[in-house]
Amino acid sequence: MSAPATTSRPRVAGSAIVRWSLIAIALLFLAIFLVLPLAAVFAQAFSKGWQTYLASVRDPDALSAVRLTLKATSIAVVMNVAFGLSAAWAITRFSFKGKQLLISLIDLPLAVSPVISGLIFVLLFGLHGWFGAWLDAHDIRIIFAVPGIVLATVFVTFPFVARELIPFMQAQGTEEEQAALVLGAGGWRTFWHITLPNIRWSLLYGVVLCSARAMGEFGAVSVVSGHIRGETNTLPLQVEILYNEYNFTAAFAVASLLSLVALATLVAKKLIEARDPAHRGIA
Repeated sequence: MSAPATTSRPRVAGSAIVRWSLIAIALLFLAIFLVLPLAAVFAQAFSKGWQTYLASVRDPDALSAVRLTLKATSIAVVMNVAFGLSAAWAITRFSFKGKQLLISLIDLPLAVSPVISGLIFVLLFGLHGWFGAWLDAHDIRIIFAVPGIVLATVFVTFPFVARELIPFMQAQGTEEEQAALVLGAGGWRTFWHITLPNIRWSLLYGVVLCSARAMGEFGAVSVVSGHIRGETNTLPLQVEILYNEYNFTAAFAVASLLSLVALATLVAKKLIEARDPAHRGIA
């Protein structure tokens, strides 16, 4: 009896050349559009030495921008976690009328320009907006104040947590939760002891993406902030003001803080991907 014929994968002519060409193109693209700009930011930030850099980031206006950015980001993350968990739980665990509409509305900020979203808030809460007269009569400031910045930040970031949790919870199924309910666990107990531990890495992943987006938001915040120095300027707005004043070293010094946040976000993203196989390979 003759030995069975062995099958081998056909070798594509020039496959090695194609592979290395594609790798070279990808690396060249990353070097030009990512590595070089990032290196230029830090080079300009430290072009006049450490003392100038520290003086720029310790400037009262810069510190105020840092505090406001952290405040708006913290509030946005807390609200988006509450909304994302509620929306994902409702969409993946219940059937109700309007589910597809809710899913579409979650994606709305991804389709609307941030500048347009900022103008919407001006139309609603500005002095000549729909609620402007009532707000002015009660001495409530939203536009050109911190509440407007928070509203704009929440709006542009609220899809991130929900959109991270919904597909994960759909793929996870409901078997464990149903088993817990059959054994007598209540809804909240099932959520805290079954659902939340299973989705913790997806939730953290959404929080990381939401935080990065909130800190870097420019368009919507620029419209509603009023650019009041020391009061309503976030880090991106502070960079713009310094650059327009030709204070390039200070502008790049403040921009380096945002770059460090981006790098920290990338590290956190990779750590989560390493812990949670469901996110490996996600760009």
